Amino acid sequence: MGDLQALLDSHGLSLVFLNVLAEQAGLPVPAYPMLFVAGALSMQESGPSIGAVLFAVIAACLISDSAWYFAGKRLGQPMLRTICRVSLSPDTCIRQTQSLYLRVGPRSLVFAKLLPGAGALSTAMAGMTATPFLTFLFYDALGALVWAGGALLAGVVFSDFVDTILAAFSAYGHIAVEIVLVGFALFVVWRFWKRWHMLRRTGRIPRMTVMEMEQRRGAADRPMVVVDVRAHGTSPIERIPGALVMEMRAPFSALADHDKGTDIVVYCACPHEMSAAVLAERLRSAGYPNTWALAGGFDEWKRLQGALNPQAAATDAPTQATAH
Repeated sequence: MGDLQALLDSHGLSLVFLNVLAEQAGLPVPAYPMLFVAGALSMQESGPSIGAVLFAVIAACLISDSAWYFAGKRLGQPMLRTICRVSLSPDTCIRQTQSLYLRVGPRSLVFAKLLPGAGALSTAMAGMTATPFLTFLFYDALGALVWAGGALLAGVVFSDFVDTILAAFSAYGHIAVEIVLVGFALFVVWRFWKRWHMLRRTGRIPRMTVMEMEQRRGAADRPMVVVDVRAHGTSPIERIPGALVMEMRAPFSALADHDKGTDIVVYCACPHEMSAAVLAERLRSAGYPNTWALAGGFDEWKRLQGALNPQAAATDAPTQATAH
């Protein structure tokens, strides 16, 4: 941390700008420690001013977040799914982020950076839902101000405490860095273990293919219920026809009119059908034994519909691009 103070004294705003730019771009280089120290150093005559630091932070956020915005606008749902696939906790991040943005709109950008994993996903959602770019910039700048302001204010309030920490790090810096790196490595291992455990647990839930589901739905001798566990607010045209909408943790009141022996297929739009498998697991535990997760989820159903009826898929494409 002594090196950090020296770097801030000599390079100041450039280092803060690059650190925030890298973090907002998705690299695992947290900017909060830098902002915390920058806030403390702003109390010194040689330190950067709070206003200049905020300007650098907001500029860095707008640059990287605009890249996420245009990537979301151009690539859409596949890009969002790819982000969640490589995330440490991909099971519900698509559904939660979609639900948050669809409920609150661009105002969610004001506090999205304070929520783990929601920053880049929310900016991508802004592009996917065709939020006007100037509106996006306004709320994103407010979000950057809120996000950075907290760290800078904490640094100002605890500037004396930060000075003590900096002195301690100057004396024992190499030991402290090793402790931080080991702690971070253990955290990553723990999160990957949780992810692996969840994948293994939900992998036991049986899957049903889209073709099998459509064949069973076409048979009149046995009813089937299709459940949509994706984000609320999605346009009805973007659901499988006749699907019921259910929340992950909601009671099963939507199934009150159905016998517990009814066949139920749950679908989502997330990697490994994770959200669908979690709800299917709950349903099985509640006494609905004939419950499956839809293999490939909504994307596989839409792909199959396009393969069977390419003209209709081409007609629906403009609507589908903005529904998420």
